[in-house]
Amino acid sequence: MSVKVNRDIFTVMKERASVRQYEKGIAIPEQELREILQAATTAPSSWNLQHWKFLVIQSEKNKQILLPIAFNQQQVVDSSVVVAVLGDLEANKNADAVYSEAVANGFMTEEVKDVLLNQINGAYTNQQFARDEAVLNPSLAAMQLMLAAKAKGYDSCPMGGFDRQKFVETFHVPDRYIPVMLITIGKAVKPAHQTARFSLDRVIVKESF
Repeated sequence: MSVKVNRDIFTVMKERASVRQYEKGIAIPEQELREILQAATTAPSSWNLQHWKFLVIQSEKNKQILLPIAFNQQQVVDSSVVVAVLGDLEANKNADAVYSEAVANGFMTEEVKDVLLNQINGAYTNQQFARDEAVLNPSLAAMQLMLAAKAKGYDSCPMGGFDRQKFVETFHVPDRYIPVMLITIGKAVKPAHQTARFSLDRVIVKESF
């Protein structure tokens, strides 16, 4: 069983590529979309604070509103759905709920929970730390989202090219969250061309520089 699972995930990772041209009018069934998003939520996160929020944009109206914010990239309106991955600047506020459940399940004591909460809240007094974490952790979830979409037979593309401030204003994003990236998801018009990758020897360094 483990051999099959490993082969499947390596195939998905190899076949995933950024797609910018989609078949227009393809709807992703709600259950499939939820399964893709659910898979994204299993990503690891610092202190298990789960720093992500997903703003799902599916309606033609809202995709047309998003289009100029995304510098008129056609994939926004042709894709089946656009998922805005947001990062939580106040993820420390999730800690009590996360660790109260751990205590209830017998995974830790109340004393350990209090120590962790103090550590987390102390770290979040540093605004730069909070911002770094709000980008790092949702990016892990974003990658899992794209792999899950590919496993379901859909293509995707991460987008960093959009007006973040305008996005926040237009879609009424609370101050607590920052836009990390947009991800378009849909069916490719044609297979994505493979991009060149550096050889493994070029990108690895063992032990130290």
